[in-house]
Amino acid sequence: MKANIHPIYHTDCQVTCACGNKFITGSTVEKIEVEVCSKCHPFYTGQHKFVDIKGRIDRFKEKEAKGVAYKASQKTAKAKANSDKKSVSKSE
Repeated sequence: MKANIHPIYHTDCQVTCACGNKFITGSTVEKIEVEVCSKCHPFYTGQHKFVDIKGRIDRFKEKEAKGVAYKASQKTAKAKANSDKKSVSKSE
């Protein structure tokens, strides 16, 4: 096994959150800065924060509506094709 290839493990790594919360953990890095921690994350706090890009939901709803319209147009086209076949076979 090669010597001195593993990183140094710091047992007193300080993690600092954007909300101001600080705690100690173990890591190969001496200091870690995070944007969200368990004190401010909506899952842990129970507070819902709406962090969505404007229009993303609207675009999804538009795609879904187009899909429904496409299926309906395919269904009517298929029905029309079947009725045309029946009318052609009756006239022969």
